[in-house]
Amino acid sequence: MTSPGVTTTAPSALIERHGHVMLITLNRPEARNAVNAEMCLLVGDALEEADRDPEIRAVVLTGAGDKAFCAGADLKAITRGERIIPEGREKWGLAGYVGHAISKPTIAAVNAPALGGGAELVLASDLVIAADTAVFGLPEVKRGLIAGAGGAFRLTAKLPQTVAMELLMTGDSITAQRALELHLVNRVVPAADVLTTALELAEAIAANAPLAVQAHKRIALAQNASGEDSGWQMTSDALPTIASSDDAKEGPRAFAEKRAPVWSGR
Repeated sequence: MTSPGVTTTAPSALIERHGHVMLITLNRPEARNAVNAEMCLLVGDALEEADRDPEIRAVVLTGAGDKAFCAGADLKAITRGERIIPEGREKWGLAGYVGHAISKPTIAAVNAPALGGGAELVLASDLVIAADTAVFGLPEVKRGLIAGAGGAFRLTAKLPQTVAMELLMTGDSITAQRALELHLVNRVVPAADVLTTALELAEAIAANAPLAVQAHKRIALAQNASGEDSGWQMTSDALPTIASSDDAKEGPRAFAEKRAPVWSGR
């Protein structure tokens, strides 16, 4: 019971079990589920638990509320000088998810817009169920940043190169229907049905022999492993230069101040 006058803060991610399925809900709806350090810890630890537990056979990732699946990194927190990825968890990447490969299938239940790091969470997932109201995009260039959570190389791996390059260089987004046409997502359903559909898909997977499912995932994705290694290295090499630029400071500042950025190219 909460004492009078005491304010409690909900955790940044909620972890539930639905039979053999783990449901992870990004739980910062007031911040459009933007990623902070606590979310990285909670999601990363949940994935570790899912990977170790033989009773968990699939993982579903979704966002709380109806404003966003995930808006990416919390730019206001970055502007305040706060860490988004806790020290010692760098290998797992944004939200403890984008670089955190596990043996169990992962499904993104995209309930609303998935932009920036939110789109990178989608790209890191094995399967995607999207709301018909969802949009996908990597607007980092509009903030003086780069898609540092895998988006720059995963988007070109999943979409035709010319389409991916346009999205990366313009920072524009695409609708859920367009994402379906491009095979970026598996299904598009009404927003109210996203989580139910994703859980049904996870349960259908969980009904199969778990070791066989995990072997199929391992075999199917192994062909992409070497490409991702080079992609991560090139991303790591580019990040310090971009992150220390004047434009990288101006972009988040302009976002926080709700104004157009003034780029210097430095």
